[in-house]
Amino acid sequence: MAKIYYDRDADLNLLKNKTVAIIGYGIQGRGQSLCLRDSGIKVLVSEMEGTPNYQLAKDDGFFPVTAAEAAKGADIIQILTQDHVQAKVYNESIKPNLKKGKALCFSHGFNIRFKQIKPPKNVDVFMVAPKGPGALVRKMYEEGKGVPSLIAIYQDASGQAKNLALAYAKGLKATTAGVIETTFEEETETDLFGEQAVLCGGVSELIRAGFDTLIDAGYQPEIAYFEVLHELKLITDLIQERGISGMRRGVSNTACYGDLTRGPRIITQKTRKEMQKILKEIKSGKFAKEWIKENEAGRKNFDSLMKAGDDHLIEKVGKQLREMMPWMKK
Repeated sequence: MAKIYYDRDADLNLLKNKTVAIIGYGIQGRGQSLCLRDSGIKVLVSEMEGTPNYQLAKDDGFFPVTAAEAAKGADIIQILTQDHVQAKVYNESIKPNLKKGKALCFSHGFNIRFKQIKPPKNVDVFMVAPKGPGALVRKMYEEGKGVPSLIAIYQDASGQAKNLALAYAKGLKATTAGVIETTFEEETETDLFGEQAVLCGGVSELIRAGFDTLIDAGYQPEIAYFEVLHELKLITDLIQERGISGMRRGVSNTACYGDLTRGPRIITQKTRKEMQKILKEIKSGKFAKEWIKENEAGRKNFDSLMKAGDDHLIEKVGKQLREMMPWMKK
């Protein structure tokens, strides 16, 4: 079983005289910046001038600087830009400003795991990864709670990397919920697998396959949309709150029996073998190389696949039906 840490295991005073740089004021960057500042930690925010997030940081009371300035002035540098730009930002702006005693922090291990970022040996490298979006991290913090998080140590130059990671997590109030120890390899590989095989790739393709099956059989697209997409949230909410067994007891017996007897006919042994293949591609670095190459080539395949998805009938029908749902309107 995994080791779990709580408030009593973390000392926020370790960050008392340190400055944390947050590189990237996106959803996660904003949530972490605000929480750390409210925990009494000095925070430097880096964001590109002229962007909406730059203005948002200013509205939140920060004075955004360049990544180089933030890295130069900080003791702990948390890189929260998107995966595919992290290496560029690191090499151009952070690496020249690293020196012995500083620390690099991540909330996802992609660039360390696949060696796109290669830190010098004289700095700490650790991960603090909240298992929720930045907006939820902030909301829970304001309620005096926390989001369960992960920590991992890649490099312990100071002998204090783990304690610093726990202190950082406590600054987000993650230790009130519980912090699970992992590794950069485990976090990265399981995160990518979950996205590809289940949460994004698996679910979205399953929805479209179900929709196409009903349309091909002559059913109305509006009815198909409700049955294979709209009601999915009801099920995932039940699963999140009660687990799979709890969900089965929260739906009709008819639905439960259909789940138990027909589910294995959809997710077959062939599907499970393909999942194993996907995991091997992740672990070997094949997927990472493919994604890095795709970005270097201008994302032509990515953009083509996105357009094909946007043009699917389920998107057109869904857009119309969501207009009928007042609770979804801002």
